[in-house]
Amino acid sequence: MNKLKISYILNILIVLLVSIGSIFMFTGIKFMPDTLLLADTKTNMFKYYTVDSNILVGVVSLILVIYEFMFFMNKISDIPKWVYVLKFIGTSSIALTFITTLVFLAPKLGFYALYNNSNLFFHLIVPLLSFVSYIFFEKYESNYKESILGIVPMLIYAFYYITNVFTHLNNGGPTIKYDFYGFLFGNINNTFIVVPVIIIVTYLMSLLLLFLNNYFNRD
Repeated sequence: MNKLKISYILNILIVLLVSIGSIFMFTGIKFMPDTLLLADTKTNMFKYYTVDSNILVGVVSLILVIYEFMFFMNKISDIPKWVYVLKFIGTSSIALTFITTLVFLAPKLGFYALYNNSNLFFHLIVPLLSFVSYIFFEKYESNYKESILGIVPMLIYAFYYITNVFTHLNNGGPTIKYDFYGFLFGNINNTFIVVPVIIIVTYLMSLLLLFLNNYFNRD
């Protein structure tokens, strides 16, 4: 089985799991015991970067699946580069979800709580599938100049998140309702530390993804 076929299968799995996880969170369906942290039902779920990044990677994976299918059916002779660039952007965005959960949220709130029910898909399985498919099986002429595109979804979300925090201060400090990830630790001045750190981390992960994709797809 060649790389393109494996990519096709992995991206179908990503689309299916993102769809299932989104339906479960939207409706509040649970298939594991215990409560679900950092989760809201219905349209409130879209306030989380976790949900937004997963849906983004699900959409771009669907686009890639469509083009891969067209290639297999001899409808096109090659898959456009912009499709792979979109997959890179989606994978970079979900990499931030994966690393933030692993090193910040899970140690703080509990690993089981952050990896149960729909969060099992969003925080673990979908990110890992995205990494594997992009790094090992999606060959294209990538360029390190494109690494800056990997931080775009994070910048858009950061603007939304910080705007909400600053417009809903309580006695000059952030409230749990709007700083629901707890990034600011109750001090609004931490914004000027946290945001640059997240930008740097996201950019470094984007560079790493591009490097690994180039390394494993040189032939």
